[in-house]
Amino acid sequence: MSGIGNVRAAIRLGSTRPTRVPSRAIGPLSRLTSHHITAPPSIFGARRSFSTSSPLHKKAGKANKAHAQGASSPPVKNPGQPTATDEAYDVSGLEAQILKAIEKLTHDLSQLRGGGKLSPEVVESLKVQLGGGKQGKETVRLGDIAQVVPRGRMLNVICGEDVHIKPISSAIAASPHSLTPLSPEPSSPLTIPVPLPPPTGESRRAAVDAAIKASAKADKEVQMARQEHNKQLRKFELNRDVLPDDLQKAKKRMEDVVKKGHTEIKRISDGAKKVLESQ
Repeated sequence: MSGIGNVRAAIRLGSTRPTRVPSRAIGPLSRLTSHHITAPPSIFGARRSFSTSSPLHKKAGKANKAHAQGASSPPVKNPGQPTATDEAYDVSGLEAQILKAIEKLTHDLSQLRGGGKLSPEVVESLKVQLGGGKQGKETVRLGDIAQVVPRGRMLNVICGEDVHIKPISSAIAASPHSLTPLSPEPSSPLTIPVPLPPPTGESRRAAVDAAIKASAKADKEVQMARQEHNKQLRKFELNRDVLPDDLQKAKKRMEDVVKKGHTEIKRISDGAKKVLESQ
């Protein structure tokens, strides 16, 4: 039994010694580990991309959607064709038609005579028939062959040639302005004096009535311009080319422009009537 105990003690003492492995056996294993086994990357140091799409840029305007560029890009020089929304907001055509109606009203009112005053442009716009015989007659504008100069309650019509005195005098006498041309004086053989008739209540009322008609005509032209613009907006609405909110704003802009036009026409007409009534 003592022999068996000695053997067991020897085995225990031998197991506590470190096992030595020759260096030749370690070398290949170390080289294999260093070259073929890599440590996993750290989850804290790794960089992860959450999106592969390009970064978003600021949305371009309605007219530049097809040419939208980034904030660092140069500005768009050629925006292309305007969109339907741009055309809906554009009231330049409407404003041009209203301005044309106002200019015509101003011109018509300037031709009116209420209290014995007559604009030279009214006489210059008369038609004069020249010539005759084999050459035939030619109709020309009085202002093209003569000059009308106002002087107090008299208009002096200065003719360019002697042969024009008679046809010009006939055209003035036949006009609806109750004018009676006089014969030229010897000191001014080419000048036709035209005295202006005194003002009357009837002439004032006629001038005021003409101003009211001219104002109503201008208002009608503004309404026609509005109808034409509104048709275009209606077309956008039916085709659904413009968003409802933008369409409402475009209609409001149209109404504002039309309202300003009617207000300006009334202001001009009221001022002209006051002047005609006071003459």
